[in-house]
Amino acid sequence: MEINDVIRLMQAVSEQGLTSFRLEDGDIKLSIKKEKQMVIAAEGDFVQRSLEIPAYAGQETKTLENGMDPEKAEILATDKVVSSPLVGTFYNASSPDSPPFVKAGDTVKKGQTLGIIEAMKLMNEIECEYDGVVEAVLVGNEDVVEYGQPLFRIR
Repeated sequence: MEINDVIRLMQAVSEQGLTSFRLEDGDIKLSIKKEKQMVIAAEGDFVQRSLEIPAYAGQETKTLENGMDPEKAEILATDKVVSSPLVGTFYNASSPDSPPFVKAGDTVKKGQTLGIIEAMKLMNEIECEYDGVVEAVLVGNEDVVEYGQPLFRIR
């Protein structure tokens, strides 16, 4: 495997939105991992914290004056955020022809199912941790989600 092959693999992993890739071919072992930038904001004092993780070699990172990536900056206007407990595929309904479990503006109760995350062919229900109103759904149906990624904002 030549360096150009490795560079093409890195580009393909990045273009597909993957966060990790591992290849073993005989004596060759290649592992590529990309960390995401996390942004946390709180209402009131409007405190923001961002963690800048280096991108793949050859990639440029765009940042705002406060150090945040403009494409990934999600301002979380409440401390009531339901986050993904695992990596997988998010589904907003129990089947393709069913209505979504919840949408923005819906009133929810603690323990109510908000969505499903499929991981390793297992369907994991995501339950609401709060009583309130869904302020925003932060992911789309069939989006791949990461551990700890905000899914819903509740007020």
